[in-house]
Amino acid sequence: MGHSLLTFFLLTYLVSWVCFGGEAVVSRGDASPFLALVGRGGLLLFLGVVAPSLVALGLTARVEGRAGVLALLRRTVRGRAQARWYAFAIGYTAAIKLTVALLHRLITGAWPPFGETPWYVMLGAIAISTPVQAGEEIGWRGYALPRLSRHLGLAPASVVLGVVWAVWHLPFFFNPASDTFGQSFPVYLLQVIALSVAMAWLYWRTGGSLLLVMLMHAAVNNTKDIVPSAVEGATDPFALSTSLVAWLSASLFWACAAYFLVRMRRATLG
Repeated sequence: MGHSLLTFFLLTYLVSWVCFGGEAVVSRGDASPFLALVGRGGLLLFLGVVAPSLVALGLTARVEGRAGVLALLRRTVRGRAQARWYAFAIGYTAAIKLTVALLHRLITGAWPPFGETPWYVMLGAIAISTPVQAGEEIGWRGYALPRLSRHLGLAPASVVLGVVWAVWHLPFFFNPASDTFGQSFPVYLLQVIALSVAMAWLYWRTGGSLLLVMLMHAAVNNTKDIVPSAVEGATDPFALSTSLVAWLSASLFWACAAYFLVRMRRATLG
């Protein structure tokens, strides 16, 4: 792994985790919406969330100058792609979750609990939150993935980045104001690595479009609770989940990831 990548990961973790810890102290576990960017700790939370991209842009400016920064930013508006890739970005997680519901029905004879958010609200939330995902994706897929790919190949790079990306979220599992508080981090880790593979596949097939990856990231966040997998009252982030939905979701995400990994086995990114 190159020096620039190690620097990127270390700085990103340092800045984000200091901000996340500061937000938790300032908010004192306030049950207000965790992602609200106003109120106590809101600025710290925001800085922590966008740290991957701020660090990436800073390192790029240092090495490649203004031209490199502009080239990286331009990928966030690169949207020329076939309609099927937009459908993939928006519908991937929703399709997985609906398939999980069917499998749950076949296995147990009963439907799992469904989320209560209407589909049109989900679509609106995806549209609104897609630009926000630039705060992460400029760093993860725009900066780190191509560099990891040059060292490892795209398929292994997508797995390694998935581990880094998932562990970056670990502080949320200890913050009472987060919707992942107390949930099973091992299952989350499995799912995020598989999602990282799928997002690398999308990034590769769309010629390096961060816009499409940002869209997929927003869709994941806003459709994952079509069939919720959170366990009510969970308190140990390192315990295995007792949710059948969670394990079925992880299994399906990995069934798809296995296909993408095979297809990407000789792929690299420019």
